[in-house]
Amino acid sequence: MDSSSKTHFLVSLLVFQNTINPELIRSLHVYRLDDDGKEGEVEREFVFSENRPYVEMSAGPLLLRLLKFRVSEVSEGRVNGLWICIFAFHAGHLLPRSTCIPPLLQLPRNPKLKSVPSLANDLQTIFEFSYIADDKEALQISPESQRNNLSYHQSRRSLPVLDQDLNCFPYSVTMSRSGELEDQQIEQSSPGIEEKKKTRAARERIARIALSDLAKYFDLPIIEASKSLQIGLTALKKKCREFGIPRWPHRKIKSIDSLIRDLQEEKKRQQQENMAAAQAVEKRQKMLESEKESIEEKPFLEMNSETKRFRQDVFKRRYKARALRTQISNS
Repeated sequence: MDSSSKTHFLVSLLVFQNTINPELIRSLHVYRLDDDGKEGEVEREFVFSENRPYVEMSAGPLLLRLLKFRVSEVSEGRVNGLWICIFAFHAGHLLPRSTCIPPLLQLPRNPKLKSVPSLANDLQTIFEFSYIADDKEALQISPESQRNNLSYHQSRRSLPVLDQDLNCFPYSVTMSRSGELEDQQIEQSSPGIEEKKKTRAARERIARIALSDLAKYFDLPIIEASKSLQIGLTALKKKCREFGIPRWPHRKIKSIDSLIRDLQEEKKRQQQENMAAAQAVEKRQKMLESEKESIEEKPFLEMNSETKRFRQDVFKRRYKARALRTQISNS
């Protein structure tokens, strides 16, 4: 689609990251032509290198071929083959807030995006739209806040003349003290202002949470992790989508920990009987520990197929052992 020959408007933008090589980024742009109202898709591929400028590569319709849903139904966290959606924008839906755009795709935080203008221009447009939406939301004043403002101005215009000491000049120290008391009462009668300040502070604190902060709680269920981080469950899930984590990795890490404990017990038993078998068990244990560290660093990774087969064998042995104990106890 030739984006320079006709006037077009951005309808949707999907950005995917490769789960094996995170430096590979693919974007799917959907434009609507101003002349005839038809829509066209453009798919692009980029290399987001850490030490070099970003580069755009020639790309074929890979995502469109793998996509099992309509473009308008795709959201963050959707896995499409080896690609995971890290950002989704649809013009027909609510505009995303600026804090929901991953830092990797924000021009103020990632100036290297300027080296790929085909993606940066559309991201900048969405980024500006998000701030316009934020400003409109900030300008919407509730009736309660309007009443508080009205009572505030009325109280500032009214002067407590009857409470003055007639032997003192008006607007004396006594009057200033009474004015301070009124200000305190007005501040106490405006809970909406304090709530907005608290909400703003909470958003800033959530925006500062890094992947390393989440990694400290990967061994906990997601509900306990949200309590430890002192944020809501929905906010934690949004942070996970921001970092490309489709699913909280607690179950994977817990499963690997259980296998490591089984191997430790097996190694102790084999050291008394067969040293060669004990060394083989120790080698497998080190492989599992290495895989656990990899998942903690890149929580979007799946467990190795060999680890899954080993886990299945362990489950079968446990089931047979339980069945044998049950049979012995019944007999």
